[in-house]
Amino acid sequence: MRRKDREITGRENIEPILRACKTCRVAMIADGAPYVVPLNFGYTWDDDSLTLYFHSGLKGKKIDALRADPRVCFELDTEQGVTGEGDIACRYSFAFSSIVGYGSMEFAKTPDEKRKGFDIIMQHQTGRSGFTYNDASLSVAEVFHVRADSFEASRKALRPRKPE
Repeated sequence: MRRKDREITGRENIEPILRACKTCRVAMIADGAPYVVPLNFGYTWDDDSLTLYFHSGLKGKKIDALRADPRVCFELDTEQGVTGEGDIACRYSFAFSSIVGYGSMEFAKTPDEKRKGFDIIMQHQTGRSGFTYNDASLSVAEVFHVRADSFEASRKALRPRKPE
């Protein structure tokens, strides 16, 4: 990371960003060109191994791209707002916290793997568990996950404005 002053380290400092985010942008290559899509997600983090879970329909550009090349880049962020003051545009910026990483997608192979993925996604999205998924519903959905090979977190803090 180039800006060490913005680097966030330690699970206790990174996980609040994950909890706050409900959408993850996933970048891949589709038809020879970069392609990025926002996806709802869930996650697990065991023994410093971060895994993100996603779902989708069975067909489409995203699914075709992931089957052709499972390597992805992912990005999550929170927005804290515009920072700056005065009439000089270059004194303005935007405060944020973000996570950017890399890994390879793996598709769930069995209905039980799909249920597990959906449980993780639904827990993160709704804060609750106990959902049911019938086989008919599972048969028309893909569930996939990416184990992060690497990721970095950073923050640009919101600077307090000077009193007028």
